[in-house]
Amino acid sequence: MRFTKLVPNVFYTDIKDALKLFVNCLEFTIEHDELGGNKPFCVIEKDGLRINLFEDRKLAEEHNPEFRLVTDDIAAVYKKIESTYPEFLHPNLNKITLRPWGAKEFALMDKQLGLIIQQW
Repeated sequence: MRFTKLVPNVFYTDIKDALKLFVNCLEFTIEHDELGGNKPFCVIEKDGLRINLFEDRKLAEEHNPEFRLVTDDIAAVYKKIESTYPEFLHPNLNKITLRPWGAKEFALMDKQLGLIIQQW
């Protein structure tokens, strides 16, 4: 058995919050757009990564996911985010930090999820 991709579903009370983090800040692109419907939904993608974003208040209140995005240039990612969207930096991990398990990390958060940027 072989899998080639993991595509998470992330639920937001307001999908505009997700678009600000993923599209504006992290520069994902919208590959499928149903944002104008009564149940807003879109598929975003970047560098072979794909995430399904949904606007659904009930499910957003039940699910608060945390993801890790692995990069090979954490300093460049941090510099870009820190200079353009510092409001997303998590107060508990708002600088690149060498963690006890050997990875360099910093964290982001918005109203719905936590996102750890990591470099091994």
